[in-house]
Amino acid sequence: MPDWIVDAVLSIALAIVLALYVSWRATRLDRLHVRVETARAALDAALVRRVAVTLELAASRLLDPATSLLLAAAAQRARTADADTREFAESDLSRALRAAVDQPGFAAGLDGRGDVRAELESAAAKVGYARNFYNDAVAQARTARRALLVRALRLAGRAPLPGFFEIDDAPPGR
Repeated sequence: MPDWIVDAVLSIALAIVLALYVSWRATRLDRLHVRVETARAALDAALVRRVAVTLELAASRLLDPATSLLLAAAAQRARTADADTREFAESDLSRALRAAVDQPGFAAGLDGRGDVRAELESAAAKVGYARNFYNDAVAQARTARRALLVRALRLAGRAPLPGFFEIDDAPPGR
């Protein structure tokens, strides 16, 4: 067989392998972006649930009026915050919840209403889990986007670089 045929076959085979690899990388990057979006939706749902539980606690008349007002105001700020201030508002809500739970009479005020405290602890824990899952997804997507091939061939297209969501999400009562 002539050398030029062998060279042509090898070139075509190399081009096919390269095309398959680039396609695989693009698909992987797309899956990572979908994972980030899904994790962000779960994080948003967990944050909304925590706000709802906080508002329920504030309206329950189980707390003193000042604490109820503080919690309601922090929850309202977290609920209405825009993208630029959401992390700060959510951190403020976490601190307000911890301050309320750490009050000396908090547990006594919930006697017989352990479901409220359990629901609050569950909502706060889910925020922590969802934030960790989201930030892990963001880290993997950012790492994949740093690859030379991804940058050179612009495999990420016009998708924005995902950002981390950093809040004070230490659970109340711990």
